[in-house]
Amino acid sequence: MTFTKKANILQILLLILVLVSCKQETFSKSNRYFKDGLPKMEPLNNENPKLTAEYINSKKRAIEAFYNKNWPNNSLNGGFLVAKNGQIIYEKYEGFSNFRTKTIMTADTPLHLASVSKVITATAVLKLINAGKINLDQKVTTILKHFPYPEVTIRTLLNHRSGIRNYSYFTDKKAIWDRHKILTNEDILTLLENKGISLEFKTNTRFSYCNTNYAILALIIEKTTGLKYKEAMKRIVFDPLSMNNTFVMEYDKDRKNIAPSYKGNRVEIGMDYLDAIYGDKNIYSTPRDLLKLDRARSAATFLETELLNQVYKGYSNEHKGQKNYGLGIRMVQWETGKTLYYHNGWWHGSTTSYVPLKDENVTLISLSNKFSKSPYNIRKLSSLFGDYPFKLDGNEKEE
Repeated sequence: MTFTKKANILQILLLILVLVSCKQETFSKSNRYFKDGLPKMEPLNNENPKLTAEYINSKKRAIEAFYNKNWPNNSLNGGFLVAKNGQIIYEKYEGFSNFRTKTIMTADTPLHLASVSKVITATAVLKLINAGKINLDQKVTTILKHFPYPEVTIRTLLNHRSGIRNYSYFTDKKAIWDRHKILTNEDILTLLENKGISLEFKTNTRFSYCNTNYAILALIIEKTTGLKYKEAMKRIVFDPLSMNNTFVMEYDKDRKNIAPSYKGNRVEIGMDYLDAIYGDKNIYSTPRDLLKLDRARSAATFLETELLNQVYKGYSNEHKGQKNYGLGIRMVQWETGKTLYYHNGWWHGSTTSYVPLKDENVTLISLSNKFSKSPYNIRKLSSLFGDYPFKLDGNEKEE
């Protein structure tokens, strides 16, 4: 074979490799974006290694002992799930989604996530940033023209360093809002602009957890996508991940059909003028759907590495302490270098907890629509899977 023929063959092989590479890249991008350029989550399926029956049984015994201690006599009234590598080790659903109708709680019963909704709102915002639709340090005034605080950025909304006041506090004043009227996200923006509501503190000087931040982020999602928040979340997150029992509650349409929330004594808690606000709350979901979300957030295709690193970075370091907040996620940082990521929720009688153990590929979820702080205890199970400083008694440890 002549040198020229060899060169031609080599060129053809290189061309084939380039074409194959381009095709694979196109395929990869086609999975990440809709035709109109909107990003979408990608599921993480068939995770390995598969858990052995011995491993599952050893963990299951300890988890069941923990569950029975925290919710004796089947008192959770909600859903509880523990999984590793996307594989469910233990789950339980008990009680009634509606005590009046005696509707049984099942794995498919959507419950109010309360502030765990913030994790999902942040997920959509981060996907839009990753797609170049908006920028992490973009001023909110460049998106929402009537937003009155020029130094607030998307980042300071996500990490609660904006300085904006909580809408549930300033709308409680008669001069600001008539509480006989249902408050909307658009109303909040209008009140911030027209009622002279000052910042609580200078932007990015300290942390203050504030629901208004995520109500504004929901409006940013709408402005950026051209879709209502409910539809944008469905397209970007829920549908691509087959989260079939997850939705954003529409106050007028859904309020009579969703699972109510209850006091600890099972007295139903009615809705009030704040119940139409979304972004900070008002997503209904199930433990199994949240597991799908968690695993997708663990996929290599979730975000570019540089952006992902900023999500799980603590931003509130003015005072030495263990507690911190990233971009839509809480954290506890110990001096050992170990970090626990989590987000809790509490709205009316709904208390919820989502704990992704990133180092161990473990997901802990507890949801309840009957008030109790016990769902927050699920984080203690992290010590079954990694070097987390939580104490379990003898029955809750592996045999």
